[in-house]
Amino acid sequence: MNLEKPSLIFMGTASFGIPTLETINENYKLKAIVTNYDKPSGRGLKIKYSAIKNYAIKKNISYYQPINLKSLDFTEEIKKLKPDFIIVVAFRMIPKIIWEIPKYGTINLHASLLPNYRGSAPINWAIINNEKITGVTSFYIDENIDTGDMLLQKKIEIDEKINAGELHDKLQYLAADVIQKTIDGILENKIKPVKQKDISDLKTAYKFDKKNTLINWDKNAIDIYNYIRGLNPFPGAKTFLCIVGEIIKEKNITIYDSDYLIQPNKDNNGSITTTNDSLKIACKDGYIVVKEVKIEGKKKMKIKDLLNGFKIPKNSYVK
Repeated sequence: MNLEKPSLIFMGTASFGIPTLETINENYKLKAIVTNYDKPSGRGLKIKYSAIKNYAIKKNISYYQPINLKSLDFTEEIKKLKPDFIIVVAFRMIPKIIWEIPKYGTINLHASLLPNYRGSAPINWAIINNEKITGVTSFYIDENIDTGDMLLQKKIEIDEKINAGELHDKLQYLAADVIQKTIDGILENKIKPVKQKDISDLKTAYKFDKKNTLINWDKNAIDIYNYIRGLNPFPGAKTFLCIVGEIIKEKNITIYDSDYLIQPNKDNNGSITTTNDSLKIACKDGYIVVKEVKIEGKKKMKIKDLLNGFKIPKNSYVK
């Protein structure tokens, strides 16, 4: 590209944005980085920097951590930088007073083929819904969430064995390529914005909570299998292990990895069958074969290692 390098501001928090940030830093004038303010997290409530802040410190790039994106001080700082673009990857909602500043606009990168899977968890829901194709979309930010005019999309196949973490890692590099092609395409007048289509049966990607991470053992094996891999590694597919003895004890379980068998069975949904090194759970049309799990009070481990020291009594079940 024979044009003068444009100036950019990058906004993001999650590690998903690192490849895009690296691409911007290597190919354009990166004026500043904006990331979330530091918050205590974990059991010790220790301050943990975002992946984006760590990158800014490592590369000695100016960064901002505004609590209020609409504040006059922050707005004036961004205006002083006179960015040609603001690039947003995995950040919070940007107010109009900010996204109107850049000469060429503010561009967001979303990890789905918009308009489907608008929301905070597009990678997870694409796998849960057994999609065969997904991708990333660059688009202009507007007043709503993930609804702006689209600029560029790139597709990728979803392998039937891949989990959300693995797909995340593939898409983050595709995202970097799409952002670079989007910036260059706009500067060369080769990309024109396209309005998102109105779809009646739009698929959404709403965030997870305690209720929608629970496994429903009345579903088909393939659906449960996709649910488990769609929530691996985070937030994890949850269930309750009911240990049968003199009294029934319940333990929280997170299943991270599994396989499935489709075969007729007369077992009640949720009933457990174990051998010395395997565990399977009955469902509507077969079984889920558990491969990696974390039981309350124990670390995450392979099922063989768990069963070596943790015996599950006969007639125990999950729910």
